[in-house]
Amino acid sequence: MAVKNEAPKILIVDDESSLREMLAILLQREGYQVEQAANGAVALDMALETAYDLIISDIQMPKMTGIELLRQLREQDNDVTVMMMTAFSSTEEAVAAMKLGAYDYITKPFKNDEIRLVIKNALERKQLQQENRQLKQQLGQRFSFQRLIGHSSAMSKLIALLERVAPSQANVLITGESGTGKELVAKALHLNSDRKKRPFVPINCGAIPENLLESELFGHEKGAFTGADKRKEGLFESAENGTLFLDEIGELPMGMQVKLLRVLQEREFRRVGGTANIPLNIRLIAATNQDLSERIQDGKFREDLFYRLNVVSIELPPLRTRRDDIPLLINSFYQQLTGRKEFPIQKQALELLLGYDWPGNVRELENLVERCVVLGGIEELTVEFFPEQIKYKSRGACGVLDELPDEGFELEKWLEEMERTVLLKALEKSAGVRTRAAELLGISFRSIRYRLAKLGVGEEDNF
Repeated sequence: MAVKNEAPKILIVDDESSLREMLAILLQREGYQVEQAANGAVALDMALETAYDLIISDIQMPKMTGIELLRQLREQDNDVTVMMMTAFSSTEEAVAAMKLGAYDYITKPFKNDEIRLVIKNALERKQLQQENRQLKQQLGQRFSFQRLIGHSSAMSKLIALLERVAPSQANVLITGESGTGKELVAKALHLNSDRKKRPFVPINCGAIPENLLESELFGHEKGAFTGADKRKEGLFESAENGTLFLDEIGELPMGMQVKLLRVLQEREFRRVGGTANIPLNIRLIAATNQDLSERIQDGKFREDLFYRLNVVSIELPPLRTRRDDIPLLINSFYQQLTGRKEFPIQKQALELLLGYDWPGNVRELENLVERCVVLGGIEELTVEFFPEQIKYKSRGACGVLDELPDEGFELEKWLEEMERTVLLKALEKSAGVRTRAAELLGISFRSIRYRLAKLGVGEEDNF
């Protein structure tokens, strides 16, 4: 493969030196790097030493034909693009070469414009293939378990479980609070299974009206209902041989729960309005932020469906239980946004982030990083652009002093933190209204304004 920004490298293979020279001059004028070989055996040795973007080879040559050269290259896993040259009378051999993996062939004598175009198309195709491979590699890295950010004990246990579950065909139920990354984990399971080359089809069960949900899942036949003017493939068919991800499964209506249970038991389904049973080969992953046990007790979720879905249960930890991962997550989101590796974090900002309970979990942290980058720039993560709920709802950094430590402690720092905790609690209780917060603390508005200024909260903040 050619180095980025380097002219494509082409090898011309032909036993006629005059043709090689003519073609080499033509291609060098087009800006390509060109090398020559007099037969297939020499070309094979050169291809083992040099990564060519394209090999243009005659078919009929002494010592080693062009077809044998192509066969040897493929046996050695060399995926270089190969184009054949042939006399008009031997096009059958050129077709045989294409069956072995040649990109194209051109008959002699050829026109200069013709070969320029064929070479241009071949190199563009190769470049596209390389870009596709890179994208697939990046996608695999994006959803590999190692890319699930965190070194906390909770994340280590989660990744170890995912590595065991991914290769299986078992149905999986992912539970966790909103924003913990349930769809990310579902994609990681899919892309680390033997179904990774087949579709991953997600659907949010709570986002589709009940009267449309059956048609979305199972598809429908033409004339099945008013407006069904043609056959429609459902999501079950779209996910064939792949993975179907049912998010917010707790929102699935009871009638659809019965039909889903039958599909999972029989491994087949019918389109709406259809009579034929369609066999089904999918892996089902479901997710919910609800307690399905409670919904079963309330009569809103079928117990037998729960056991069908819950073959393997994966519970995602909330962010507040893995606070050590917060700096790593911040840097990961920052890198995605800016391309830079590390987002310097102001000390006061980090204290607030570590003290906050993160009801929106990882999604809320990602939104915070994007907000700070957009509003404050990319040099440092500071408190200045934090939203109100993080500024005023972080836990206090200190508590009541039960006893004086033997080694002593910094009284001024402790008093400062105690003052911070009380002021933030007063602002929280007063919904950010400073005059009311001052009344709750028995101090003047001027005093609370001065004290808040020490916290870095200015008058322009709209709280």
